[in-house]
Amino acid sequence: MQHRELVERQLTPEGPRRSGGVEKRSRSVTVNVAESPLGWLHAHGHLDARLYDAGERLRADYERAQLPQSVTMRWDPVRIKGTGERGLNPSERQIAARQRFDGAMKQAGRGLEDVLWRVVCAGETLPVAEKALAWPARSGKLVLRLALDRVADFYRIS
Repeated sequence: MQHRELVERQLTPEGPRRSGGVEKRSRSVTVNVAESPLGWLHAHGHLDARLYDAGERLRADYERAQLPQSVTMRWDPVRIKGTGERGLNPSERQIAARQRFDGAMKQAGRGLEDVLWRVVCAGETLPVAEKALAWPARSGKLVLRLALDRVADFYRIS
């Protein structure tokens, strides 16, 4: 289940300025700031469950492999005793997650992995990713679907 963090935001319509003393009307909207761009696409019907699950598996492997840059020193306690889940120690689980992540990105293919990483792992919205990649507007959704389809094949999600 997804974490929800709802925030009220005021939106003002952007458009041509009106003369004659007409004030801009604003409206209040509720935004879930904890929702990922992938979750938003799935919730609004742009991705089916298979593609969403593939993206979530990829993001989970990205997090398990501890690939995101950390800002400060890690102060996690070091486990000395115990085998952990499935008989793997934490560093072996991290290496296995890294191998799965690398395999999934390789399966996505060149040209698709960049938008896949930006939206799924870095949490960028599609318009931001399209602008950073110098792509035409609204082209990222199709490319992201192709990449997620290949990742779903890699993870054997039916």
